[in-house]
Amino acid sequence: MKLSLNFFSVLFLAIGLIVTSCNRDEDTTDPIEPGKDLTIKGSITSNTTWAAKNKYLLEGFVYVEAGATLTIEPGTIIKGDKATKATLIIKPGAKIIAEGTVTKPIVFTSNQAKGSRNLGDWGGVIVLGKAKVNKNPATIEGENISTFGGDADNDNSGIIKYVRIEFGGIAFETDKEVNGLTLGGVGSGTVIDFVQVSHNGDDGFEWFGGSVNPKHLISYKNIDDDFDTDWGFSGLVQYGLSFRDPKVADQCTCSDSNGFESDNDAAGSDATPQTNCKFANISIIIGEGTPDAKFRSGFRLRRNSALSAYNCLVVGAFPKGGIELQDAPTQALFVADKSDFRGLIMAGMVKGIVAGDEAKLKDAARKNMFGIDPSTLGLNATYNAVSGKPGLLPKSGSLLLTSGVTLPSGFEANTTVGAFSTTDWTEGWTNFDAQNTDY
Repeated sequence: MKLSLNFFSVLFLAIGLIVTSCNRDEDTTDPIEPGKDLTIKGSITSNTTWAAKNKYLLEGFVYVEAGATLTIEPGTIIKGDKATKATLIIKPGAKIIAEGTVTKPIVFTSNQAKGSRNLGDWGGVIVLGKAKVNKNPATIEGENISTFGGDADNDNSGIIKYVRIEFGGIAFETDKEVNGLTLGGVGSGTVIDFVQVSHNGDDGFEWFGGSVNPKHLISYKNIDDDFDTDWGFSGLVQYGLSFRDPKVADQCTCSDSNGFESDNDAAGSDATPQTNCKFANISIIIGEGTPDAKFRSGFRLRRNSALSAYNCLVVGAFPKGGIELQDAPTQALFVADKSDFRGLIMAGMVKGIVAGDEAKLKDAARKNMFGIDPSTLGLNATYNAVSGKPGLLPKSGSLLLTSGVTLPSGFEANTTVGAFSTTDWTEGWTNFDAQNTDY
């Protein structure tokens, strides 16, 4: 058979094309789209994902509307605009899925340059749900529009896990600042775990009603109260650290700075459901140095509040003292066993008990200790270091490791007083020098 030269030319050309095509498929990859700087404002009305490759700037009130879910990838950085008082608000019926990891936390922070950030550089994160509150209508101060609350105590507003919130707390109105994380009517179906609020211009965490059960919370160098409960909050909160800069306290004439502050409502009424939350394994620490005069108490409970606390530690020179059941209705709730205090250690302040039924608080079965010298507790040598990460784990053999009581149902079992035993659950995802971090 005779084959023409044209046939061989076509054959070799085809083979070359096949080889070239194969090599191209093997040696190249799809182009990676670079990250973008994106500005977010207004309302999110459909399911939306914020990607870690991008950086996000919030402007003004950014709402996630009912029926929509905002998903935030691990490692995402979100900044808040100061001029527009940027704040993220998750409305009832909406969800936020902000689930970071130990190595890739999600960070909400200031839009100011490294070295010039400050408390109140933006608003904060507000989550509103459909669980019970004792106020109707219930709105968030300053914004004064979005309502929340209902009868769904198992309501699910999503997941906030391995998340940092930094330099928030701007005032919506005079003396009405935003908390780092505000939870209004948030139900028990919501997951709040491993959250650090730092350098906030108001409270670290505040609950307005609801039944959510958070764990592993850090309130670091915030200005007002660390854990504030109101309007019928009924959840269980376990493992929490409050660390205070002794020079940073709320200078407003209408307020002062406490580890805990709890009210039933502003009037101290009998509105139901009554504030009856429970906290366990919380450490409240004031850093070394003389505290500002605007600090008050480790626990300031007032206005008909029935908060209970178990296996909690307060260390520092609070000017008033350790535990303060401020008014007669709050004291009466304790006498009537509507609130409970067991396994508490108050160390380093002039008065362990500021106000309350001393005989009942000192009952031996409660295992409370008041007026303790901090040097006897077996704390880490740098437990109250103001700069850098404080030493969080007690020494081997520390009194704190075995002095607690048996915890009520619903809490993880332990007999440790304070937030830490032998495991440092802050490792990897926290930041104790947010001022100097490149974002």
